[in-house]
Amino acid sequence: MKLHEITEEEILRRANEVFSAMENRSTEEEMKLVKKAFMCAKEAHHEQRRKTGEPYIIHPIAVALIVAKELQLGAAPVCAAFLHDVVEDTPTTIEDIENMFGQDVAFLVRVVTKQKKQSYAMSKQLDNFKQMLDSMHYDIRAILIKLADRLHNMRTLDSMRPDKQMKIAGETDYFYAPLANRLGLYTIKIELENLSFRYRCPQWYCKILDLIEKDRKMDEKRMAAFNKTVDDILTKNGIEYKREVAYKQPYNLWRKMKTQDEDYEHLECRHFTRIVFPSNNKLSDKNMILKIYSLLTDKFKERPNSIINYIDLPKQNGYQAFHTQLLSDYGIWEEVHIQSEKMRKKTMLGYLFNSGEREIDINMWLKDFRSLLNDVAENAEHKNDEHDYFMQSVRASFYNDDIQVYTPDGKAVLLPKHSTAIDFAFNIHTSVGMHAKYAKINGHLASVRTRLKRGDCVEIGTDPNVWPQTSWSTSAKSYKALKNIHQYLDNLPKPEYVRCPVCHPIPGEEVIGFHMPDNQIMVHRRDCQEAISQASQQGDNIVAVDYKEDKLSVFPATITLKAVDRQHLLSDIIDGISNRLHLSIDMLHTVTEDEIVTCKMRFFVHSSQELTDIVKNILDITDVDEVSYHNE
Repeated sequence: MKLHEITEEEILRRANEVFSAMENRSTEEEMKLVKKAFMCAKEAHHEQRRKTGEPYIIHPIAVALIVAKELQLGAAPVCAAFLHDVVEDTPTTIEDIENMFGQDVAFLVRVVTKQKKQSYAMSKQLDNFKQMLDSMHYDIRAILIKLADRLHNMRTLDSMRPDKQMKIAGETDYFYAPLANRLGLYTIKIELENLSFRYRCPQWYCKILDLIEKDRKMDEKRMAAFNKTVDDILTKNGIEYKREVAYKQPYNLWRKMKTQDEDYEHLECRHFTRIVFPSNNKLSDKNMILKIYSLLTDKFKERPNSIINYIDLPKQNGYQAFHTQLLSDYGIWEEVHIQSEKMRKKTMLGYLFNSGEREIDINMWLKDFRSLLNDVAENAEHKNDEHDYFMQSVRASFYNDDIQVYTPDGKAVLLPKHSTAIDFAFNIHTSVGMHAKYAKINGHLASVRTRLKRGDCVEIGTDPNVWPQTSWSTSAKSYKALKNIHQYLDNLPKPEYVRCPVCHPIPGEEVIGFHMPDNQIMVHRRDCQEAISQASQQGDNIVAVDYKEDKLSVFPATITLKAVDRQHLLSDIIDGISNRLHLSIDMLHTVTEDEIVTCKMRFFVHSSQELTDIVKNILDITDVDEVSYHNE
């Protein structure tokens, strides 16, 4: 059937799918309300058509079906799904909705309706995101309706212009897919990611899709043999189960290619075998998983360190399963996921599973989310880049997968994926993060900027003289760490001058300045080619500067010396810099070849005069022949 030829009978048939999905869990009064909402939406949209040419009512019906069937929500959200575009696109008002359907439905419709304003505090898109997120203070159902709306829009994005496709796909990848993931709606998250990838990078999407299909054909014989053995083992031991081979989706594989810097052919585990069993009264789900695992590893060799135990340590979005890799008779490692039907259902419904929509607002994640939104809103008011700060802060804390690491006494710490020891330190306590000097990861000394892996045991060493560095802001991933680092850096006094990144001037050198657009002054050495170029083009911006030494400010400098090798030469050089001049050596590298020592070291100085004195002192050391230096 062509889209523009959709008949009245077809519209009613699709609406009846929604009613059928609701009948078993709705009262008679609730069903009357749901059907009334459909008729109201049908009448309001009766002259409208989508870009596809189909009657517009097909879209609200599809959204209502996702809410009713895939998300399994109640009557009020389904009514709101039918009506979600009525206020925005027709003369119907929120007051009309409230009079006909009550406050609950009207509230949900209000939240999912884009607000029309003369001007927006951030941008139209960000204001709408914030409006939805703020609704979580009261009720999560509005977010779920919006996710259903976005899912159907993505499923029917073919009819849009390429620029619109990119806008909607970009929003989906940046905002909606991660949010679905955090809510535990894993299957919806996967679909949104792949639909977004399809429209953002269609060539890559089609290429990987073709490669997956080639894999299916190439793997058919091997997988049939492996799965027959699995079936024989489980059936022989009286295990009731369902099994399927699942190929990983294009977006997942593309992301792995990027993060692992591998081509498609060299990616491991491009598919997996899923074993799902019903819960029973004799064994707990965990014990049943261990039984299946034991039976399979009696036959197949297990890959060392391949176990990922999401049973005892579920992801924060609620995902539970037991992952391992087994060696098939073809010499290929096969990934196997084992989970109960209850765990599988939770993968699909996330926080909606086993909680009931009226209980959703009390789960720990939503409490954390509300606390975060309050904190972000309070801090964003003081930011010049409030728009970016709001979304980046929300994403940093809640739009990531998680890793679980441990303190030395075994306390579990949940952090965003790709977190570093800095994030761990701030999670332990703000003061630990503010003064973190080094980390010990699994007993090994490491920089606080070291990225952590799932299961790492982490200890932080502190020093009251250590404070957050600019580089920390690019290493940290968690909201708490980023917030405290940015607050500290933002409160540091702004320097009067900005050093040229080409010539790196230091106080005492002959310098010249140029006015910058932000009213700061860029300082250059007078022999800097960049300064000479600027002087020939922006001569009116030249300004004389008094670039004096500041005892609180130090600048990196590197010297290279050559000397005849002898006993104690290196200790004499270090003594001259570290002990007599009390300077901190940041880097030291020496090479001796044919009795000639080449030594390179970096330290911090206050002025060019201090650097000159250092060079003079080093030249006075016996057997040192030449010294050169440059600023950094």
